[in-house]
Amino acid sequence: MIKRKTESTRYKPPTIRQHFETAGHYLVASVPRALPTDTTAATRASLSNHTYENIELICVIDPVGKLVGVIPISELFAAAPEAQIGDIMHTNLPFVYPDVDQERVASIALHHDHNAVPIVDHHHFLLGTVPSNALMHILRREHIEDLHRLAGIGRESDVAREALELPPLRRVRHRLPWLIVGLFGSMLSAVLVSSFEAELARNVVIAFFVPGLVYIADAIGTQSEAVAVRGLSLSHADLHHLVVGESRTGIIIGMILGLLTFPFVWVFFADINLAIAVSLSLVIASSIASTIGMLLPWLLQRLGTDPAYGSGPLATIIQDLLSLIVYFLVVNVLIF
Repeated sequence: MIKRKTESTRYKPPTIRQHFETAGHYLVASVPRALPTDTTAATRASLSNHTYENIELICVIDPVGKLVGVIPISELFAAAPEAQIGDIMHTNLPFVYPDVDQERVASIALHHDHNAVPIVDHHHFLLGTVPSNALMHILRREHIEDLHRLAGIGRESDVAREALELPPLRRVRHRLPWLIVGLFGSMLSAVLVSSFEAELARNVVIAFFVPGLVYIADAIGTQSEAVAVRGLSLSHADLHHLVVGESRTGIIIGMILGLLTFPFVWVFFADINLAIAVSLSLVIASSIASTIGMLLPWLLQRLGTDPAYGSGPLATIIQDLLSLIVYFLVVNVLIF
């Protein structure tokens, strides 16, 4: 066994928010190490003779200290005592560099089903691991950050995470830009509705369904955006697969909602054409909203902006405008 004294670098939750949080910030250096030629019995004995900061993974290194494999602690104790570490270690191992973004570290751990992730330098020398408690902390912080982005709150510092404790002027600075975008979008919606003034004057009933249609599209889009924001960082599926799947989901949801709406409109308003128009608009708007909800975060990510921004007011504006356009066009064709 390699017996190397390492300085304890116990993980502590960061108290200062950095613009780019990295794996190195969560590094725990005091972890068990073994050579490929060591036996499992000797490695177990080493665990009882030393105190480590984290023992979730046994890091297998070559004689010079480069990482060559890992063994989860459960597999170490399940192996035969005389088995060599090199025969039971995982060689197709996930690892990260110290400068890798923290969210990427959590994604790798989830994808490979590991409780800890090894950290190596750019020459592949083992530095330590990111332990499970750090991974949980990362996931929680990223989740809270995304919830803030859903409300249009920008990423700036730790105080941005504690939005309820910010001074009022700081809160305004975080939220107002996106709300101004929303204000202009609402003005554009008003102009759009006014362009159908003649149709509304001829049959005012069609205006009754505008709020409900817009709400349903927003709700479906918000669900898709939440899936997209998490999926872009945690899923390894290609974009085409994600978009096609979400679009089909939107169509199915729209068809179900349309079927539920059709008899209600037909019975209470005694207008089958209006019932068809509202139901068909629901199907189309639902499909569009789910597709936008998936594509917009991806587009923002490609443009170098955090994808969580795609779940804010910008997506809502686009979905509202397109839902109104679809509804009035369908109504114009089927009723007028």
